[in-house]
Amino acid sequence: QVQLVESGGGLVQPGGSLRLSCAASVNITTIYAIRWYRQAPEKQRELVATIGNGGITDYVHSVKGRFTISRDITKNTVYLQMNSLKPEDTAVYYCHADRGSTEYWGQGTQVTVSS
Repeated sequence: QVQLVESGGGLVQPGGSLRLSCAASVNITTIYAIRWYRQAPEKQRELVATIGNGGITDYVHSVKGRFTISRDITKNTVYLQMNSLKPEDTAVYYCHADRGSTEYWGQGTQVTVSS
């Protein structure tokens, strides 16, 4: 019932910035929480950031102070602003919508941090 369309990935140098977007097909205030996950090769998928439908945010420790999750309710879009990127941030980033009884995943977008 919920489609998630991601954009914004790419190749950046260490210390650079990217902004990922996750556009939902429904009013995002009807979604319990929207999260960003990432998965690097041969590693488990990792929860990076969460924004609840009340606007409360949470981050994994490794990105605190560097990443910011935000939303634009008028556009039904959630963003992940990534600053001071490090090579270890390289991964496929996935948008995830939690609707309580059901969950949805975006297609993933590749972020590569390399010189």
